[in-house]
Amino acid sequence: MAEPRDDLRGKTFDQSDLTGARFDHVFMKDVVMRGVWMSNVDISGELENVTVNGVSIGPLVEAELDRRHPDRAKMRPDGPEGFREAWQILERLWDGTVTRARGLDPGLLHASVDGEWSFTETLRHLVYATDIWIRRVMLGDPSPFDPLDLPFDQIPDAPGVPRDRTARPSLDVVLALRADRWETVRQVLDGLTEEQLDSRTEPVDGPGWPEADRYPVRECLLTVLNEEWQHRLYAERDLDALTRA
Repeated sequence: MAEPRDDLRGKTFDQSDLTGARFDHVFMKDVVMRGVWMSNVDISGELENVTVNGVSIGPLVEAELDRRHPDRAKMRPDGPEGFREAWQILERLWDGTVTRARGLDPGLLHASVDGEWSFTETLRHLVYATDIWIRRVMLGDPSPFDPLDLPFDQIPDAPGVPRDRTARPSLDVVLALRADRWETVRQVLDGLTEEQLDSRTEPVDGPGWPEADRYPVRECLLTVLNEEWQHRLYAERDLDALTRA
Protein backbone atom coordinates (compact mmCIF):
# COMPACT_ATOMS: atom_id res chain seq x y z
CA MET A 1 0.00 0.00 0.00
CA ALA A 2 1.24 3.51 -0.82
CA GLU A 3 2.25 5.82 2.01
CA PRO A 4 -0.91 7.62 3.21
CA ARG A 5 -1.14 11.39 2.86
CA ASP A 6 -2.92 11.64 6.21
CA ASP A 7 -1.59 9.32 8.89
CA LEU A 8 -4.38 8.83 11.44
CA ARG A 9 -3.09 5.62 12.98
CA GLY A 10 -4.06 5.26 16.62
CA LYS A 11 -6.35 8.30 16.54
CA THR A 12 -9.59 8.32 18.50
CA PHE A 13 -12.70 9.95 17.06
CA ASP A 14 -15.05 10.74 19.92
CA GLN A 15 -18.29 12.69 19.53
CA SER A 16 -17.35 13.24 15.87
CA ASP A 17 -19.74 14.15 13.08
CA LEU A 18 -18.53 12.60 9.81
CA THR A 19 -21.71 13.27 7.85
CA GLY A 20 -20.90 13.44 4.15
CA ALA A 21 -17.35 12.15 4.67
CA ARG A 22 -15.74 10.08 1.95
CA PHE A 23 -12.89 7.61 2.46
CA ASP A 24 -10.94 6.69 -0.68
CA HIS A 25 -8.18 4.03 -0.60
CA VAL A 26 -8.13 4.03 3.20
CA PHE A 27 -6.28 1.30 5.11
CA MET A 28 -8.40 0.35 8.14
CA LYS A 29 -6.86 -2.41 10.26
CA ASP A 30 -7.58 -3.15 13.91
CA VAL A 31 -10.27 -0.45 13.88
CA VAL A 32 -12.84 -0.44 16.69
CA MET A 33 -16.16 1.41 16.41
CA ARG A 34 -18.54 1.60 19.34
CA GLY A 35 -21.88 3.33 19.60
CA VAL A 36 -21.85 4.03 15.86
CA TRP A 37 -24.90 5.17 13.90
CA MET A 38 -24.55 4.20 10.25
CA SER A 39 -27.24 5.04 7.71
CA ASN A 40 -27.07 5.22 3.90
CA VAL A 41 -23.50 3.88 3.99
CA ASP A 42 -21.86 2.52 0.83
CA ILE A 43 -18.70 0.45 1.37
CA SER A 44 -16.67 -1.09 -1.43
CA GLY A 45 -13.47 -2.98 -0.71
CA GLU A 46 -12.00 -6.14 0.79
CA LEU A 47 -13.61 -7.28 4.03
CA GLU A 48 -11.67 -9.67 6.25
CA ASN A 49 -12.59 -10.44 9.87
CA VAL A 50 -15.16 -7.62 9.91
CA THR A 51 -17.72 -8.01 12.69
CA VAL A 52 -20.91 -5.94 12.89
CA ASN A 53 -23.04 -6.32 16.02
CA GLY A 54 -21.38 -9.65 16.76
CA VAL A 55 -21.82 -11.01 13.22
CA SER A 56 -18.82 -11.68 10.99
CA ILE A 57 -20.07 -10.18 7.73
CA GLY A 58 -17.16 -11.09 5.44
CA PRO A 59 -18.38 -14.64 4.63
CA LEU A 60 -21.94 -13.35 4.20
CA VAL A 61 -20.81 -10.73 1.69
CA GLU A 62 -18.67 -13.26 -0.19
CA ALA A 63 -21.53 -15.74 -0.40
CA GLU A 64 -23.95 -13.10 -1.64
CA LEU A 65 -21.51 -11.87 -4.29
CA ASP A 66 -21.01 -15.45 -5.49
CA ARG A 67 -24.79 -15.87 -5.66
CA ARG A 68 -25.22 -12.70 -7.70
CA HIS A 69 -22.33 -13.56 -10.01
CA PRO A 70 -22.12 -17.35 -10.53
CA ASP A 71 -18.84 -17.03 -12.46
CA ARG A 72 -17.17 -15.22 -9.56
CA ALA A 73 -16.24 -18.41 -7.71
CA LYS A 74 -14.32 -19.54 -10.78
CA MET A 75 -11.97 -16.59 -10.31
CA ARG A 76 -10.44 -18.57 -7.43
CA PRO A 77 -9.11 -21.58 -9.37
CA ASP A 78 -6.88 -24.28 -7.93
CA GLY A 79 -5.17 -25.79 -10.96
CA PRO A 80 -3.98 -24.83 -14.46
CA GLU A 81 -7.23 -25.87 -16.16
CA GLY A 82 -9.18 -23.71 -13.72
CA PHE A 83 -7.04 -20.69 -14.58
CA ARG A 84 -7.58 -21.29 -18.29
CA GLU A 85 -11.35 -21.55 -17.76
CA ALA A 86 -11.38 -18.36 -15.66
CA TRP A 87 -9.60 -16.44 -18.40
CA GLN A 88 -12.08 -17.65 -21.03
CA ILE A 89 -14.91 -16.44 -18.80
CA LEU A 90 -13.30 -13.03 -18.44
CA GLU A 91 -12.85 -12.66 -22.19
CA ARG A 92 -16.51 -13.53 -22.75
CA LEU A 93 -17.72 -11.09 -20.11
CA TRP A 94 -15.47 -8.28 -21.36
CA ASP A 95 -16.74 -8.81 -24.92
CA GLY A 96 -20.24 -8.03 -23.66
CA THR A 97 -19.06 -4.97 -21.74
CA VAL A 98 -17.16 -3.60 -24.76
CA THR A 99 -20.25 -4.12 -26.92
CA ARG A 100 -22.20 -1.96 -24.45
CA ALA A 101 -19.50 0.70 -24.54
CA ARG A 102 -19.57 0.85 -28.33
CA GLY A 103 -23.24 1.81 -28.09
CA LEU A 104 -22.39 5.09 -26.33
CA ASP A 105 -21.13 8.36 -27.74
CA PRO A 106 -17.33 7.89 -28.03
CA GLY A 107 -16.78 11.04 -25.99
CA LEU A 108 -18.51 9.46 -23.00
CA LEU A 109 -15.87 6.74 -22.88
CA HIS A 110 -13.47 9.41 -21.62
CA ALA A 111 -15.93 10.67 -18.99
CA SER A 112 -15.37 10.08 -15.30
CA VAL A 113 -18.28 8.93 -13.16
CA ASP A 114 -18.12 10.03 -9.52
CA GLY A 115 -14.41 10.74 -9.75
CA GLU A 116 -13.50 7.24 -10.96
CA TRP A 117 -11.50 6.31 -14.05
CA SER A 118 -13.21 6.62 -17.40
CA PHE A 119 -13.92 3.51 -19.44
CA THR A 120 -10.80 3.90 -21.57
CA GLU A 121 -8.69 4.66 -18.49
CA THR A 122 -9.95 1.45 -16.89
CA LEU A 123 -8.82 -0.53 -19.93
CA ARG A 124 -5.45 1.24 -19.88
CA HIS A 125 -5.01 0.32 -16.22
CA LEU A 126 -5.69 -3.33 -17.00
CA VAL A 127 -2.97 -3.21 -19.66
CA TYR A 128 -0.67 -1.92 -16.92
CA ALA A 129 -1.76 -4.73 -14.57
CA THR A 130 -0.86 -7.31 -17.20
CA ASP A 131 2.44 -5.60 -17.90
CA ILE A 132 3.61 -5.62 -14.30
CA TRP A 133 2.37 -9.03 -13.14
CA ILE A 134 2.72 -11.07 -16.32
CA ARG A 135 5.27 -9.43 -18.60
CA ARG A 136 7.51 -8.01 -15.86
CA VAL A 137 7.23 -10.26 -12.82
CA MET A 138 6.51 -13.59 -14.51
CA LEU A 139 8.22 -13.22 -17.91
CA GLY A 140 11.15 -11.12 -16.71
CA ASP A 141 10.79 -8.04 -18.95
CA PRO A 142 12.30 -5.14 -16.91
CA SER A 143 10.49 -2.50 -18.99
CA PRO A 144 7.26 -3.94 -20.39
CA PHE A 145 5.28 -0.72 -20.52
CA ASP A 146 3.36 0.94 -23.34
CA PRO A 147 3.02 4.76 -23.32
CA LEU A 148 -0.71 4.30 -22.65
CA ASP A 149 -0.20 2.19 -19.52
CA LEU A 150 -1.97 3.72 -16.53
CA PRO A 151 -0.70 2.82 -13.03
CA PHE A 152 -2.97 3.14 -10.02
CA ASP A 153 -3.00 6.63 -8.52
CA GLN A 154 -1.57 5.68 -5.13
CA ILE A 155 1.96 4.83 -6.29
CA PRO A 156 4.49 7.60 -6.95
CA ASP A 157 5.78 8.42 -10.41
CA ALA A 158 8.86 6.45 -11.48
CA PRO A 159 11.25 7.09 -14.36
CA GLY A 160 10.40 4.91 -17.33
CA VAL A 161 6.86 4.18 -16.14
CA PRO A 162 4.17 6.08 -18.11
CA ARG A 163 1.26 7.87 -16.48
CA ASP A 164 -0.39 10.14 -19.05
CA ARG A 165 -3.74 11.23 -17.64
CA THR A 166 -4.28 13.66 -20.52
CA ALA A 167 -4.22 11.02 -23.26
CA ARG A 168 -7.53 10.42 -25.05
CA PRO A 169 -6.93 7.37 -27.26
CA SER A 170 -9.83 5.94 -29.22
CA LEU A 171 -11.51 2.79 -27.99
CA ASP A 172 -10.10 0.84 -30.93
CA VAL A 173 -6.54 1.89 -30.08
CA VAL A 174 -6.91 0.76 -26.48
CA LEU A 175 -8.64 -2.47 -27.49
CA ALA A 176 -5.76 -3.31 -29.84
CA LEU A 177 -3.40 -2.91 -26.91
CA ARG A 178 -5.65 -5.06 -24.76
CA ALA A 179 -5.80 -7.76 -27.43
CA ASP A 180 -2.01 -7.93 -27.50
CA ARG A 181 -1.83 -8.35 -23.71
CA TRP A 182 -4.64 -10.89 -23.70
CA GLU A 183 -2.70 -13.01 -26.17
CA THR A 184 0.29 -12.91 -23.84
CA VAL A 185 -1.85 -14.13 -20.95
CA ARG A 186 -3.31 -16.90 -23.11
CA GLN A 187 0.16 -18.12 -24.02
CA VAL A 188 1.20 -18.14 -20.36
CA LEU A 189 -1.92 -20.04 -19.31
CA ASP A 190 -1.77 -22.49 -22.23
CA GLY A 191 1.63 -23.68 -21.03
CA LEU A 192 0.83 -23.50 -17.31
CA THR A 193 1.59 -26.58 -15.21
CA GLU A 194 1.01 -27.50 -11.58
CA GLU A 195 4.73 -27.22 -10.96
CA GLN A 196 4.81 -23.68 -12.32
CA LEU A 197 1.78 -22.71 -10.23
CA ASP A 198 3.58 -23.78 -7.08
CA SER A 199 6.83 -22.00 -8.00
CA ARG A 200 8.09 -18.46 -7.45
CA THR A 201 9.29 -15.89 -9.96
CA GLU A 202 12.83 -14.57 -10.21
CA PRO A 203 13.52 -10.94 -9.12
CA VAL A 204 13.41 -8.44 -11.99
CA ASP A 205 15.30 -5.18 -11.71
CA GLY A 206 13.88 -2.12 -13.40
CA PRO A 207 11.70 0.90 -12.76
CA GLY A 208 8.22 0.59 -11.39
CA TRP A 209 6.17 -1.52 -9.06
CA PRO A 210 6.18 -4.15 -7.56
CA GLU A 211 9.63 -4.21 -6.04
CA ALA A 212 12.09 -6.82 -7.27
CA ASP A 213 11.35 -10.02 -5.37
CA ARG A 214 10.41 -13.67 -5.77
CA TYR A 215 6.62 -13.76 -6.05
CA PRO A 216 4.40 -16.87 -5.98
CA VAL A 217 3.22 -17.54 -9.53
CA ARG A 218 -0.22 -18.48 -8.24
CA GLU A 219 -0.61 -15.12 -6.50
CA CYS A 220 0.49 -13.22 -9.62
CA LEU A 221 -2.15 -14.94 -11.73
CA LEU A 222 -4.86 -14.56 -9.09
CA THR A 223 -4.07 -10.84 -8.90
CA VAL A 224 -4.58 -10.47 -12.64
CA LEU A 225 -7.87 -12.40 -12.51
CA ASN A 226 -9.07 -10.21 -9.65
CA GLU A 227 -8.09 -7.00 -11.44
CA GLU A 228 -9.97 -8.05 -14.57
CA TRP A 229 -13.04 -9.20 -12.64
CA GLN A 230 -13.35 -6.19 -10.35
CA HIS A 231 -12.67 -3.54 -12.96
CA ARG A 232 -15.24 -5.01 -15.32
CA LEU A 233 -17.82 -4.64 -12.56
CA TYR A 234 -16.72 -1.04 -12.05
CA ALA A 235 -16.97 -0.44 -15.80
CA GLU A 236 -20.49 -1.91 -15.94
CA ARG A 237 -21.52 0.25 -12.99
CA ASP A 238 -20.25 3.38 -14.70
CA LEU A 239 -21.76 2.44 -18.06
CA ASP A 240 -25.11 2.17 -16.26
CA ALA A 241 -24.66 5.72 -14.96
CA LEU A 242 -23.59 7.06 -18.35
CA THR A 243 -26.54 5.38 -20.04
CA ARG A 244 -28.99 6.90 -17.56
CA ALA A 245 -27.40 10.32 -18.02
